[in-house]
Amino acid sequence: MTALPAPLDLNADLGEGYGDWSMGDDAAMLDVVTTANVACGGHAGGPGTMRAATRAAADRSVVITAHVAYPDLQGFGRRFLDIAPADLVDQVVVQVGGLQAMARAAGTTVRGVKPHGALYSAIAHHEGQAGAVVQALTELGGDLPLVAAPGAVVVDLAQKAGIDVVLEGFADRAYLRDGTLMPRSRVGAVLTDPEAVAAQALQIATEQRVRADDGSWIALPARSLCLHGDTPGGVELARAVRSTLEGAGVLLEAAL
Repeated sequence: MTALPAPLDLNADLGEGYGDWSMGDDAAMLDVVTTANVACGGHAGGPGTMRAATRAAADRSVVITAHVAYPDLQGFGRRFLDIAPADLVDQVVVQVGGLQAMARAAGTTVRGVKPHGALYSAIAHHEGQAGAVVQALTELGGDLPLVAAPGAVVVDLAQKAGIDVVLEGFADRAYLRDGTLMPRSRVGAVLTDPEAVAAQALQIATEQRVRADDGSWIALPARSLCLHGDTPGGVELARAVRSTLEGAGVLLEAAL
């Protein structure tokens, strides 16, 4: 008898508006995912968007993580900042703390932390910034798991500090041979075809591997799978992924 695939978390980056400006269809995405990574003032988001996102997630029993980022609203957190480790610690602490307050007001809690964009990429190899993120999580009590990429420097540092780590893969992003995400500046970095995105999601869920841009295979032991609401047709992609995974017998449940 063939064993069923392990349970999988579907997460999406939400609450990424600012003031009167909004991005993506958060309500529709919340009907698909099991975890919402809510922007908390670094790359996007403010008090109003955080309140709305946490309330909407709570209404649907969707788990919330703090989507922390460089303080870079103009660049949407997608530019590397050579920020001092002490300043990065403060940024993570204040961003998580702000979202925790809003979540509490909405009758729910923040269950983990997922770095965004350039910070997510940096802590895969930048020991100073990775250490700062881990220090911030430790100062926040050490009980918030970190969502990170397999093989990232921050994974080992977090585990040594006693912080739980949830390994993550991406359904709608292309991978390079070394297991990192293809830079968004390159053609083909973002996958927009529903069949291709659903196929990659299923491969990660059932085989724990993904095809790189050069045709090689990469091991990808992911417990959570990310979908981007700001990708063109993001809701359609998310629905295709969920339908395909459920059709294959994959149990979808939050990892945190």
